[in-house]
Amino acid sequence: MPADVIFLEPSFPRNQREFVRALHAVGARVTGIGERPKEWLDPELRHWLTHYEQVGNVTDEAQVERAVRFVQSKVRVDRLEVVVEAHVMCAARVREMCGIPGTSVRTTFLCRDKPAMKEALRQAGIPCAQSIGSGSPDEIRGFAARVGFPLVIKPRDAAGASGTARVDNPPELEQAMASFGVGRGRSAAVEEFIEGHEGFYDTVAIGGRVVHEFITHYYPTVLEAMRTRWISPQFVTTNRLGAEGYTELKQMGRKVLAVLGIETSATHMEWFAGPKGLKFSEIGCRPPGVGTWDLYCAANEFDLYREWAMAVVHGKPSQPPSRRFAAGLIALRPDRDGAIAGYEGVDEVHRRFGDFIIDQHLPPPGTPTQPVEAGYMANAWMRLRHPDYDELRGMLDFVGRTAKVRAR
Repeated sequence: MPADVIFLEPSFPRNQREFVRALHAVGARVTGIGERPKEWLDPELRHWLTHYEQVGNVTDEAQVERAVRFVQSKVRVDRLEVVVEAHVMCAARVREMCGIPGTSVRTTFLCRDKPAMKEALRQAGIPCAQSIGSGSPDEIRGFAARVGFPLVIKPRDAAGASGTARVDNPPELEQAMASFGVGRGRSAAVEEFIEGHEGFYDTVAIGGRVVHEFITHYYPTVLEAMRTRWISPQFVTTNRLGAEGYTELKQMGRKVLAVLGIETSATHMEWFAGPKGLKFSEIGCRPPGVGTWDLYCAANEFDLYREWAMAVVHGKPSQPPSRRFAAGLIALRPDRDGAIAGYEGVDEVHRRFGDFIIDQHLPPPGTPTQPVEAGYMANAWMRLRHPDYDELRGMLDFVGRTAKVRAR
């Protein structure tokens, strides 16, 4: 019998459809639950879906539970899957209410609440930044006095660097607490600032066992990249996973999955390496954003979405990654806010590296620019791959120096 899988919000954002495609490709019957009317779905997506239920809000547990129970009245639901951070807790609670296997509420909470996550991992001996989660200004001031500046303050359930601020002194801390609503009924996560190189370790796990893994580096750190216009930030996935220097990282990643109780899921784990050694930063029990899986597919000449679907539906992988290429994305920022006026240097990049360009996004002149903090793919970008990681890094640096986005 084919597996019956419910997938939450199959049409937005755009790459959600790739997960539906993959589930259909490995033989699952897929029911979508989403906010858009069924007639708004494109024909290909409708073909991959066996059934579709519209709800007003995919983060409203009561609405999603009603839709799931209706589906359960027709078929035995084997899995309820989500891949967007904002949806994971709703799905976990509905799973438990409806008796569907998958990531638990406890695991989801620990992967969402940064202070609770770090406390659980510290107790297991995993090195983390010192941190506190509090809604009390006095508690946070006391933490700052003990740990010292700089500090990082963020929402307790933030994804990546969203809403994150660095504070370097008491007045900046006071300003940040006020902006987060600390002391007015809201709580924030405050952490020791860790100096060093930043990257991420991504996996697909089956029953807690890592079956696919990827290691990716940021240049520069995310916090710096999201605050500095002139930087063309990169992230680059390596094909040298067997290098001795990655052994500690892979061991730490596996231990994190075990401590948090992550079973069959994609994961996205951030880390730092610097003067204080290797430090865990945070983890999401879902795939990374910013088109990262597309980069992994291009680097490894396989369909990672299908591999995820094989894990969910059949409990086994079907194809190993080739590791033939390193691959990277470079964001190209407009030189000012406004509207895009044109590009410089793009032809030179294509002349030199055309065979190594995976794809690119160059919004046409007249397109409104997006702010720097909107992320790596908010404006223009290019993705490249090369068999040699160091060669690729040099190519991406050349793109950053050469390709310019002019705005007016």
